[in-house]
Amino acid sequence: MSEQHEVYDVTIIGGGPVGLFTAFYSGMREMKTKIIEYLPFLGGKVPYFYPEKVIRDIGGIANISGEKLTDQLIEQAMTFNPTIVLGEQCLHAEKRHDGTFILTSDNGAKHYTRTIIVATGFGTLKSTKLELPNAHQFEEKSLDYTIKRLESYRGKRVLLSGGGNSAVDWANELESIADQVTLVYRKTAFTGIESNITKMKHSSVDVKTPYSVDKLVGDKGQISSAFVKNLHTNEVEELEIDTLIVNHGFEIDLGPIADWGMEMEGGTIRVNGEMATSIPGMFAVGDIANYQHKLQLIAGGFNEGPIAVNSAKLHINPEEELSHLFSTTYDFSE
Repeated sequence: MSEQHEVYDVTIIGGGPVGLFTAFYSGMREMKTKIIEYLPFLGGKVPYFYPEKVIRDIGGIANISGEKLTDQLIEQAMTFNPTIVLGEQCLHAEKRHDGTFILTSDNGAKHYTRTIIVATGFGTLKSTKLELPNAHQFEEKSLDYTIKRLESYRGKRVLLSGGGNSAVDWANELESIADQVTLVYRKTAFTGIESNITKMKHSSVDVKTPYSVDKLVGDKGQISSAFVKNLHTNEVEELEIDTLIVNHGFEIDLGPIADWGMEMEGGTIRVNGEMATSIPGMFAVGDIANYQHKLQLIAGGFNEGPIAVNSAKLHINPEEELSHLFSTTYDFSE
């Protein structure tokens, strides 16, 4: 059999945090593993949207930045040398008569595998753009949809638009870095974590509700001022700013995976207690997986990955008695 037609035990679609930990556990189970990631890098949305955001809800880790967590997850995933494919989107999944699958990517590449674990998060994420006629001319210059490096805003007058967790977090983190932080939100009640909202309201952040960005003024990609509108009174106020950060959520696209025939619910994939989808041999973990009492945390996904791997192992060898597996008893010297 040629290298091109090599059949893997497990192919994980998605190289985010949950996909990476799933690959590590798959290696511990001595399964031949491949990861296919749509982005040109591993880590999913964490290093892209939240590289400096501090994560605190993983047991045993008091706090860790998104970037550092990603680095450690990649290092961990590489323990058993899985095959990594970057910059490919899986378009089609064909189940052959022998029970194996052929995955076809957008570039025509074919991947052969005995089982599939979908770990795509909610799918392809695209920031919801600011709906102003001239907004595009400031993008990647003075209009940002995500924060890559907090230090790049030092000494600047920053306007934030949004009212969710990320917008509130960014406002708090920028307060001590930027010269001035103003946050506008179209509603009067924020949707972020209560303690973070309280912290923001008691800080120097100038919070304006219910306001929205109504007009941008600037030249050659640099915003000089923004007009913000009070949605109750229609009063308009001009703010002199250097940077606008927009956090209006994401447009989510699961893409062709939604048409593979799995049972879906609300844009997610229905799974059972074994993380199995309605298609035998195909499993789902992380944000894309939906089941009763789902825990929407990275820590929850870290539990789902090993369950899916164990289920995949039994799918391949249903007569095998699967023993418990712990890293503390595993011989990593081999």
